[in-house]
Amino acid sequence: MAMYIFFRWANRKSRALPMPDESYMHFKDFSSRQMPFEERKKVWLEISDMTEDEFDAMLASNDARQSRVPAVGKPAPDFEIERLDRDRKRTGEMVRLSALKGKPVALVFGSYT
Repeated sequence: MAMYIFFRWANRKSRALPMPDESYMHFKDFSSRQMPFEERKKVWLEISDMTEDEFDAMLASNDARQSRVPAVGKPAPDFEIERLDRDRKRTGEMVRLSALKGKPVALVFGSYT
């Protein structure tokens, strides 16, 4: 029995925040797919301290990393991770995914800070 990667995407309604003034209007749809990539890149370079070459290198690095991410429905890679207690405190106990073969496993990805 293989372990599989499953993702459940929450349907979140984005909260539109009012723009402080007109000089911020070009950020309004920054994360939206409606803004063409070249326009988003231009905005990113305006607000970032990165050069265009550094930005392009970052994108290439992200694309290379993404190619190693397991696809939904594919077997999960084996890994070892520290178990947390009920209060989300570190226990020092390590658990390996392959050691749980045949048992129900829930993988929760997110930030708990």
